[in-house]
Amino acid sequence: MTNNDVLRRIRYTFDYNDAQMIELFASGGMQVTRAEVSDWLKKEDDPETKEIGDEHLAAFLNGFINEKRGKKEGEQPAPEKKLNNNIILRKLKIALNLKDEDIINILELVRFRVSKPELSAFFRNPSQSQYRPLKDQILRNFLHGMQLKYHGQES
Repeated sequence: MTNNDVLRRIRYTFDYNDAQMIELFASGGMQVTRAEVSDWLKKEDDPETKEIGDEHLAAFLNGFINEKRGKKEGEQPAPEKKLNNNIILRKLKIALNLKDEDIINILELVRFRVSKPELSAFFRNPSQSQYRPLKDQILRNFLHGMQLKYHGQES
């Protein structure tokens, strides 16, 4: 799953316009232009599409957390230089204040089953033996379930 795909799905799910997207990036510690946001949101087959880097997506997700949960006091966390699906899911979990049961329920909305122990393996430290990398299929299903649950709701 590409970073652009994640960005597009979050924008659609929460109905963000360009100005709101730019604000989320700024809240996450990164200044971006409307043109950059527009290029990142274009469909893959559009020749104008630009790939959004990990650090930019991490800044957006940090801004998303700030918007949904409120900004923390003090210094804001710096955006990660390298992202993976596990980190993306963790940031979405934090932003939406989800418990494990909530994630399982969101996945069940798209008829995707995952057990609680399986889910906890995605949130473990990569150095632990129980850690499991989150596959694209699970993240894609989670984002689809998120659309079903949150799209059209007032925040």
